[in-house]
Amino acid sequence: MQLPKKNFYACVLFLLAGTAYILCAAGGAQSAANDDGPAVFRIGVETVYVQVAVSDSLGRYVSGLKKEHFRVFEDKVEQTITHFSQEDAPISAGIVFDVSGSMKDNENIRKAKNAITRFLQSVNPEDETFLITFNEQAKITQRFTSQIGTLRSTLAQLKPSGKTAIYDAVYMGLDQIRRGKNEKKALVLITDGEDNSSRYSSVELREFAKESSVQVYGIGEQGVLGYGFAEIQHIVSLTGGRAFFPNSFNDLDYYIDLIHSELRSQYLVGYSPTNSIHDGKWRRITVRLDAPPGLPKLAVRAREGYYAPKK
Repeated sequence: MQLPKKNFYACVLFLLAGTAYILCAAGGAQSAANDDGPAVFRIGVETVYVQVAVSDSLGRYVSGLKKEHFRVFEDKVEQTITHFSQEDAPISAGIVFDVSGSMKDNENIRKAKNAITRFLQSVNPEDETFLITFNEQAKITQRFTSQIGTLRSTLAQLKPSGKTAIYDAVYMGLDQIRRGKNEKKALVLITDGEDNSSRYSSVELREFAKESSVQVYGIGEQGVLGYGFAEIQHIVSLTGGRAFFPNSFNDLDYYIDLIHSELRSQYLVGYSPTNSIHDGKWRRITVRLDAPPGLPKLAVRAREGYYAPKK
C-alpha cells in the first residue's frame, strides 16, 4: 500500500464468517462463571475484550479449547481472564471495493464481484453490511443494510475506471463501521494494487486502525513485484487479522471460506487490566496458548494492543 501503479498484485482485506474446523472433541462455547449475558466485542473502561483465533499448522481453525488453555499479557504483565466464550455473534461488516481501471485486468472485477456475492450469501440474518467503492475518490455506495438483494444489485452495476485511493477508502470504512449496531465488527477491502491518489498517508491509516476494534484480513493476488506487501501485513497484524497472497484471483473462494471460518470460530477473552491508569497510552497485548496434551503445534492470533482510556 504505497506509491507505484498497480499491476503486480491484488489484495482483499476481509472480515468474514463460516464453519469452524473442530480439532478438539470438547464442546464449543465455554463461559466464565461470572458471565451473566453474552459477551461484547469492545474495549471498555474496566474490561478489555480480545478476539482470538487458533489454527493448526495446516491453517484449519481449532475450537473446543477452554479458558485454562489461554494466557493473556498486557505490557508483559500476565492478566487474570475474567470472561471467556466461543460464540457465533452477529457481525457488522463493511466491504471496501476497488473499482479503479486496473481491475479490468484478468477479469479481476468479475472475480471480486463473485467473491463478494459469496460472502453476502453466507451472512446471518442478524448481520448487516455496507459497501464503499473507490477509484481516485471513495464514496459510500450502500449504507448498512441486512437486505442482501439490495447489495447484490448495486454490486452488479459497478464498472472499473480511474486511479486508486486505497488509504482514503479504508479510512472511510473504519469511520463508517463505528455506526454498526453489532459489537463484533468486520472491515473488508478488495483491491488489486497500490495507493496512488489518497489524501491520508499509510501512517495516518495505521494510527486510525490501532484506535479501532476491527480486525482486517487480507486475500490477494501475489503478482510479480509485490509492492505494498509489507504495508498490508502491518495493517493486518495490528488488527489481529491475517493476509493471504495466492498466485491469482482464481483461488479467491478458497481463502474467503477460510477467513469466513475463522470469524465464526473465534474465542473471546476478557480481562480487567492491572494497569488502571487512564493515560491514553498504547498497551501491547500478547495471547499465549497452553494447549492440551496430544495436540499438534497451534498458532494464536489476536490484535496487538489498544489505547488506554484517557481522562
